Amino acid sequence: MTPNWRLDFLGDAAVAVQVSAESPLDANACVHRLARGLRAAAVAGVRDIVPGMRDLVVHVDPLRCDLRQVEAALQGADDDEAVWRRSPMADDLLEIPVVYGGEHGPDLDDVARATGLSPDEVCRRHAATEYVVCFVGFLPGFPYLGLLDPSLRLPRRASPRARVTPGAVAIAGEYTGIYPWASPGGWHLIGHTGVTLFDPQADPPARVSPGMRVRFVAREP
Repeated sequence: MTPNWRLDFLGDAAVAVQVSAESPLDANACVHRLARGLRAAAVAGVRDIVPGMRDLVVHVDPLRCDLRQVEAALQGADDDEAVWRRSPMADDLLEIPVVYGGEHGPDLDDVARATGLSPDEVCRRHAATEYVVCFVGFLPGFPYLGLLDPSLRLPRRASPRARVTPGAVAIAGEYTGIYPWASPGGWHLIGHTGVTLFDPQADPPARVSPGMRVRFVAREP
């Protein structure tokens, strides 16, 4: 199924591009293609372009931006076969070393019990998937990596932690992610990595970008 999209207003200073497709990853790939096309068009008055899983939020200056130009740029990206086929992140595979379980992954045993798998099998399945950075949030540099093996999908913890350490590798719903900062968090912690995902002094500051591919590699403590 070819993804379809529509524009919805978000107040007077933003629009949402809502993408529909049978496959979540197809929808997400379309979101990133539309974002690339809109950035390349450099429409006057577009302040920011924020991709999500199935939508793209475009922040605009309502006094300068002609939304007809925004829609035309999106349609141009949708119609351009080269844009559909090109993926600047296609060759970017970031391997992230992770130590699973124990003090590094305090929720691993709980995840194993909830899924009916052994802890080793949880780790094996988590590391066997090649993930896509679907979008970034809720913290700077926090990647939502999808899609998680269906056998590992669990709702968030009933009781969130007040503090999760940077580098914690976690799962929730259909995603896995890595906490780049110390923060509260309600995802299940199954491992830890020493990779720094966000450095304000670096250029760019974020180690990962939407559309990149990520694979976890198990390491001994």
